[in-house]
Amino acid sequence: MESYRWDLNLKVRLFGEGLFNLLFWMYFPFITVYFAQTLGVELAGLLMAVPPLFLLVGSLIGGSLADEIGRRPVMLVGTFAQGFLFVAFAMSTNAYVDYITYIGIGFVGAIYKPASSAMVADLVPTEHLRDVFATFMASNNIGAVLGPILGAVLFFEHRQALLLGCAVALFGYGVLLAALTRETRPGSTGKTVAKTFRTQGKSYATILCDPLFRLYLIAGVFALIPIMQLDVYLPVYLIEQAPAMSDVSNTVLFGWLVAYNGFLFVVFIIPVTRVFRTWDERRVFLLSTFLAGFGTFLVAFSSNIWYLLVVTTVLTFGELIRSPVSQSFVSRYAPPESRGQYLAADTLQNTIGKFLAPVTVLVSGFVSPIAVFTLILLSALIGMGLYAKLFHQLTQQDG
Repeated sequence: MESYRWDLNLKVRLFGEGLFNLLFWMYFPFITVYFAQTLGVELAGLLMAVPPLFLLVGSLIGGSLADEIGRRPVMLVGTFAQGFLFVAFAMSTNAYVDYITYIGIGFVGAIYKPASSAMVADLVPTEHLRDVFATFMASNNIGAVLGPILGAVLFFEHRQALLLGCAVALFGYGVLLAALTRETRPGSTGKTVAKTFRTQGKSYATILCDPLFRLYLIAGVFALIPIMQLDVYLPVYLIEQAPAMSDVSNTVLFGWLVAYNGFLFVVFIIPVTRVFRTWDERRVFLLSTFLAGFGTFLVAFSSNIWYLLVVTTVLTFGELIRSPVSQSFVSRYAPPESRGQYLAADTLQNTIGKFLAPVTVLVSGFVSPIAVFTLILLSALIGMGLYAKLFHQLTQQDG
């Protein structure tokens, strides 16, 4: 297969999104701790359940606007709006204002994302989609290696400077987007922005009435619950419930595991995607879900650092072989004129997964850790069963 020659639009976005994600990982892992310290643990726990709702709404709006007014203007608005909100976050001296700006950053970022993914799908031939999405994933995860290590110091000691740095990076990226990128939207229905907002509910209802796509979303929810535990139950388990290590604190151990997870993404997502290029999507989804569920389940049996590095490798490989395939599957399945909306609707599985994943933390107060990890494994097995059903029905439909 011939290698794909990258369009300038994609090169600009690869650089800009990679830079911002480095800064993102300096503050994101610690934001819950920050709000717990300033607002109290109980209130922070309730408030942190709200952002997924805004992410969902922002993603749906962004997908509709990307299909109607174009990818480029939506990306520009999302980028500059995030920059201004980061300035407000940095200058704020009130925890509630901090929280509102944090939600706003997520909201406009969610508006940006479907347009960004749709632009990739517009420009890249189907046979190269996995490789290109994998390259973006690798770039975005470079920050996940260094970000948590640097952020542990910068966020708590130099938070204002860090947040202003995020703003400067976004403003610079926005200028590059405006100067160097072009519109890639294949066509429009000719509706105004106002009419887009009035009709988008009906459009997404139609998408969700697609039985195969709906089954894909439900399967994705169960498959993602194990993957999301790295940021949900695993820190609670390792820091508060697991036996303490004698040579390193469990908090430091968790930081290493997060950095190692990001390192694996950066190093292996492109070669692994190429290795699995000839695999059909059914086998990739099944293997990914199994590795993520089984790898997370194995965490329950030891807190030895070398053992945890091995099982983190297993669960991370489950995550990284899935990521580019899920985007390429939706891009291929969706009608070209509705691609942005389908990619936005695809975020439903992430949103619902983020709602359900913290159930493991609540359950951990009543049952043993092994029972919690068993529930996580059960979620993966259900996801595998639903994926098998999905691709069986797709085969029947194509046949």
